[in-house]
Amino acid sequence: MKMSPLKSLVAAGVIAGFIVPMAALADTQFLGAGATFPYPFFSRAFYAYSQDHAGITVNYASIGSGGGIAQFTAKTVDFGASDVPMTKAELDAAVAANGAVVQIPDTLGGIAIAYNVQGVSKHIKLSPAVIANVMLGKVTNWNDASIAALNAGVKFPNLPILVVHRADGSGTSYHFTDYLSKISPDWNSKVGRGKTVNWPTGVGAKGNEGVAGQISNSPGAFGYVELAYALQNDMSYAAVQNKAGEFVLPSPDSIRAAASQKPDVNPNEFSITDMGGKDSYPIAGYSWLLVWKNQADPAKGKELTALLKWLVTGGQQYAAKVNYVPLPENVQQEAIKAIGSIHN
Repeated sequence: MKMSPLKSLVAAGVIAGFIVPMAALADTQFLGAGATFPYPFFSRAFYAYSQDHAGITVNYASIGSGGGIAQFTAKTVDFGASDVPMTKAELDAAVAANGAVVQIPDTLGGIAIAYNVQGVSKHIKLSPAVIANVMLGKVTNWNDASIAALNAGVKFPNLPILVVHRADGSGTSYHFTDYLSKISPDWNSKVGRGKTVNWPTGVGAKGNEGVAGQISNSPGAFGYVELAYALQNDMSYAAVQNKAGEFVLPSPDSIRAAASQKPDVNPNEFSITDMGGKDSYPIAGYSWLLVWKNQADPAKGKELTALLKWLVTGGQQYAAKVNYVPLPENVQQEAIKAIGSIHN
C-alpha cells in the first residue's frame, strides 16, 4: 500500500519535531502536523498520554502553521495545528475537499522579542514604536537614540541590527504582525498581518526553532519567538511597553492577564494582541487544532476525540510545565463544546 507523503517522511525520519519514534509502533497511531508554537507543550502532553493509554501514540511534525493547514487539507494527517484559525479561503478549500472542519483552541502562549547583544541587560525595555521601526528597517543600529532613551544607564554597542523573521507560513508570524498592525499605522499600510508577509528587512528561518537558533548564533540579532523557545535557549528578551504604558516581560501571569481582557474567543474572534490592563503582555495568542467534523473511521475517531478532550482538560497541566498558559475556563469550555461536535 502506498504511503502518504507525510507518512513516508516520518518513516524515513527526515521530518524534525516528532514526539515518538516511528519504531515504537502502536495499535493506534495519530499523525498531526503544523504549528511550531505549541510543540514543547504537545511534546510533553502527547508523550504523557501515550504512557497512560497503552496502544496509542501521537506523532506530531513541527512544520509551521502553513504546512499544517496544507497537510490537514490534503488529509495526510489525522489533525492539523495552527496558531491562527484558518482563513475563509483555507476553510473553503478544506470543506470542498473533505467536509466540515472543527477548530479547537489548545493552548495559550506569548511571543518574546529576543535579541543577541553582548554586554547589555538580559531584559531591556522596548516600546511599540521602536519594535515597529526596527521591523520596518528604520532603526538599524543598537546604539540608536530611540533604544537608548528607553534604557537609562545601558551602553549599547555600535552594532548593526539583524532582523530575524520566519521564512515559512507561521501562526507566530500572524500574531506578531497582528500586533504590529495594531500599534503601527505605517506597518499596517505597508505590510499588514498574515502567516506570510513581505518582510521589509532581515533574514528568514524556519520554525520557532530556526529563528531561536539564528538569533542565538548572530551577534546583533533581533527577532520574535514563542516564550518557551526563548527560555529553553536561555535567550535575552525584552520587557515590552503595553497599552497602559507599562513595561512588561512575557510570563504565564502577564499572558494570562492579556487573555483575561477578552473572555469570548472563537475561530472568528481570536486576537488578544495589544490588550488593555497594566499587567498584560501585549504579544500573545492562542493555538488551534484542526479536525474533520465527520470522522471516516468511527473507532479511530472515538479515540481521537478522547485524546483531544484530555488535551484541553487534564493535559493542560503540561502546558504550565513548559511556560504556556493553561486554557482559561471559558475558553476550555469552548474547546470542549467544539470537540463534542465531532461525529464518530
